[in-house]
Amino acid sequence: MEREPGEGSLFFRGLQNRSQEKMKLRKRKTALYLSPQESTRRSGDLLGENIYLVLFTIALRICNCFSVQTSFVPDEYWQSLEVAHHMIFKYPFNYGYLTWEWTERLRGYTYPLIFASIYKILHLLGQDSVQLLIWIPRLVQALLSALADLRLYSLMKQLENQQVARWVFFCQLCSWFTWYCCTRTLTNTMETVLTIIALFYYPLEGSKSMNSVKYSSLVALAFVIRPTAVIPWIPLLFRHCWQEQRKLDLILHQFLPVGFVTLSWSLIIDRMFFGQWTMVQYNFLKFNVLQNLGTFYGSHPWHWYFSQGFPVVLGTHLPFFIHGCFLAPKRYRILLVTVLWTLLVYSMLSHKEFRFIYPVLPFCMVFCGYSLNHLKTWKKPALSFLFLSNMLLALYTGLVHQRGTLDVMTHIQELCYNSPNNSAVSVFVMMPCHSTPFYSHVHYPLPMRFLQCPPDLTGKNEYLDEADVFYLNPLNWLYKEFHNNSTLPTHLIIFSVLEEEISAFLISRNYERTAVFFHTHLPEGRTGSHIYVYERKLKGKLNRR
Repeated sequence: MEREPGEGSLFFRGLQNRSQEKMKLRKRKTALYLSPQESTRRSGDLLGENIYLVLFTIALRICNCFSVQTSFVPDEYWQSLEVAHHMIFKYPFNYGYLTWEWTERLRGYTYPLIFASIYKILHLLGQDSVQLLIWIPRLVQALLSALADLRLYSLMKQLENQQVARWVFFCQLCSWFTWYCCTRTLTNTMETVLTIIALFYYPLEGSKSMNSVKYSSLVALAFVIRPTAVIPWIPLLFRHCWQEQRKLDLILHQFLPVGFVTLSWSLIIDRMFFGQWTMVQYNFLKFNVLQNLGTFYGSHPWHWYFSQGFPVVLGTHLPFFIHGCFLAPKRYRILLVTVLWTLLVYSMLSHKEFRFIYPVLPFCMVFCGYSLNHLKTWKKPALSFLFLSNMLLALYTGLVHQRGTLDVMTHIQELCYNSPNNSAVSVFVMMPCHSTPFYSHVHYPLPMRFLQCPPDLTGKNEYLDEADVFYLNPLNWLYKEFHNNSTLPTHLIIFSVLEEEISAFLISRNYERTAVFFHTHLPEGRTGSHIYVYERKLKGKLNRR
């Protein structure tokens, strides 16, 4: 009896369905069967990246940390480490110092609280040696910078491919200015770290890690730490709102709650340490932007960022940045707009510094990476030129230029811990104010003094601070200030350019030069090439070496 053609197909179909009901195939968990995203997560156990890449980046930034032994600007100590040291050691040991910004409540305690927590832990463990107080905060900052580097790499791998991401990563790691700044305890450094990580979660076209709550929280934290951090984010936030279909929902249910929580947290922290409710972000913007009183510390022409600041910060990356701007896809136009916007806004302020535009430097690395990716014939010479030129500059600025102000603090540490009569030691730093760190780099209740330079907040005409008055006539000032020998400090610290002018005072008060430290090959104005340490001898003659 023959089976009809239709019955055969029904028979085998039924047999197949029955076998599927009885049998459940086990899905093999090998890389062959994983999606690209799952494969990436399995191959890298740290931060979603290959573990060797993560360890390399961390090791590089730690090496970076220890190879930066120079000073950049006073804020890397006076607005972070000195504040943290004062927070922890002021009351039990009654020493420390806060600058005028803190008495005027222009700065917030959120950023110094990170280092104060470290200091407290070290103190409770009995490990608060001066070297640990100096280096542990910098190592923490180095690790945070390493995290930001990896997030930039991950973002570019999502937006483009691994090859482009590698070139951007290379540009980021070999940037001399990033090397110079990324391990310093500056609010600008933390602002840059938070900006890069926030960009990782920002809804750029092609991004797979976009998260409005995460990126807005990081932007809000950056604003709390340094209010001007919002400047680069203004065009980015406007773009997000413009493209978002549910604009009201984004603002009411994400931006406003995040801003409220972050600002409330900042208010509570500052209330704890100031003793009263204070909106430091408003005070900071009022002083630096609305009143533009930052000009007290110097001013530059409006074009300074375009003619000097930006080219210096980019260094030899500049031609690759310009080349990359013409090659990069249109979706990166918002990053270029952000860079130009930031330069324009900061150009409107009279007081200008290189570090102010540091947060947009990683944006520029995206275009530099694009440039390198498209080079064919001259790629190897270009890479060699970029690497060598940046490393030479990074090593010089990190190990040589302006190192004397840190070396002299090591000498003061030796006076405190190795001198048989350290209770009688006192120090007067007669250099431009805040040239050196203070108690965070000594960690000993040593009587120390420096020339003060607070700005005039009362509107007086022809105002001069203590440092300005001193430099008008240093010799006369010293004779008036120390008319009684009993008030003389045991040690004076000066720049070499001041020695000849006050030599009569040094001889008459029996001061002898006991130490010399190299500072810079480029002395300028009140800053000399060397730093001299003079010690008062009760007996004997001045013996200059």
